[in-house]
Amino acid sequence: MAAAAELECPTSFKYWAKRDEPGARRFRSIVKRLTGTDAFPTDTQARAFTADLFAGDPVAERYIDEVFDGPIGSKRGREMLDEALVHGIDAVEDAPEAMKALFAEFEDVPDWVKPELVEQGAAIWRRWGTMLFAIAGTTTLGMYTEAAVATPLSLAGGYAGDNALRRFLETGRFWIDVSEQGALLEPGSKGRATAMRVRVMHVSVRRRVEGHPEWDTEKWGLPISQSYMLLTLIGGSVAPALALWTLGYQTSKKEIYALIHFQRYMGYLLGVRARWYPETIPDVLRTLAMVLVSRAFDAGEHGAELIESFPAGFAPRDGHRGLRRLREMYNYRIYSAYTTLFMPPSIRKQYNLPRAFPWILIPIVRFPFITALELVRRTVPGMNKIVEKINMRHRENWYRAQMDGREAKFDATGALRR
Repeated sequence: MAAAAELECPTSFKYWAKRDEPGARRFRSIVKRLTGTDAFPTDTQARAFTADLFAGDPVAERYIDEVFDGPIGSKRGREMLDEALVHGIDAVEDAPEAMKALFAEFEDVPDWVKPELVEQGAAIWRRWGTMLFAIAGTTTLGMYTEAAVATPLSLAGGYAGDNALRRFLETGRFWIDVSEQGALLEPGSKGRATAMRVRVMHVSVRRRVEGHPEWDTEKWGLPISQSYMLLTLIGGSVAPALALWTLGYQTSKKEIYALIHFQRYMGYLLGVRARWYPETIPDVLRTLAMVLVSRAFDAGEHGAELIESFPAGFAPRDGHRGLRRLREMYNYRIYSAYTTLFMPPSIRKQYNLPRAFPWILIPIVRFPFITALELVRRTVPGMNKIVEKINMRHRENWYRAQMDGREAKFDATGALRR
């Protein structure tokens, strides 16, 4: 095995050392006996992943450098971006070359894209409704123990303190927009516009965090790197599909492969150009195993703030009464239960999180009913579409109620909070 020093790998990502520790070797041996395959990616795949911890989005970064952070400025740059997303890049007068290059790449559809799989994957997200929000939100908390993930979020302030719910709801708006019918494939769609705004937001945050004295590139790689964006995509496909089975929601193997493809194209629009993209369920699980064994648990108080702010953000708000307060109380309690279900106990007990009992009984009691409804959905013609429409309406209503009149902005051009 090549020494870690010979590999392009951040010093805190200790995969090459930890995979040879007794616990990892034992896990690898068990998986090999049960499945006949390795628990971890090949060395070539792993090297591609660790190298991408230093990789960003050069095309969008050039755009940020020459437009938002250049003589044009963020205000006018934002206006130009909005104009191009509505009317096309040709409608923007004196569009800089960096902006033309960004949109040329954005509007090019790679040969590997299969529109029918993209649409099928989006339909699954629509069918999941708000359960996508619950699962993706709570399963992500376990990665906030890593400084490489927590530090950019903490510095930007979006997912911390009183801003936690607002930024999570902005992410929810992204999930809704990109999964509407035809959202990723139709030129000029709201979903594609949202994807571009999020891409620009990521680069803007990356630029500010990378130059901050708290950030250590040698230790953590690049903020919001290609590899961590790849993990975010995995967090919207295989991971939630498997997690939802524990609650009674049934996603078939064929559907999971459609989700992987949907996420891959969504990632392309977001600027994900990973050297290696796991396109099978086993490869996705191997990637997750590699990341889990490599964890440094070095986020400290920044990670704690992010983890504890998430369920707290759903707590009933001052001045709300009646049905609104009951709804907020339910969301607060059920999200507290989900953190118990989808965070490892060894991690959860380290943080000050709301008590889950007796609220954790709700998903347990619902399980047989959801399972029965899922069987009906899968076997009765037309039921799948009905369930999808109901959950689309519900997720929009849930989002609007939580936003309380606000709108998602996807803007991170301001100063970091410290």
